[in-house]
Amino acid sequence: QVQLVESGGGLVQAGGSLRLSCAASTRLFKMYVMGWYHQAPGKQREFVASVTSGGSTDYADSVKGRFTISRDNAKNTVHLQMNSLKPEDTGVYYCNALWDPRNYWGQGTQVTVSS
Repeated sequence: QVQLVESGGGLVQAGGSLRLSCAASTRLFKMYVMGWYHQAPGKQREFVASVTSGGSTDYADSVKGRFTISRDNAKNTVHLQMNSLKPEDTGVYYCNALWDPRNYWGQGTQVTVSS
């Protein structure tokens, strides 16, 4: 079992920035593809970004050029730098650790972007 603990959410004005962090409790952190997902109020959870152990990244079209995902394999952490935030970025952000078939989720951190 892997525990994921997110931090860094909060309230920010449109155009502002936030940096989310996720700490993973596993010695096998390098084996996992780490990702971030977003769940807007009343909507399904959606993919935001992912990063492999080697540093390959993938982004949803809606965040390309605004968000940057990174990981520190020595500290078992993954970060999401969110810039130029928009009101539609509001919601709960979940950290995900995937090493098929192992798939773990954090409890989420709330991000609210005011217009």
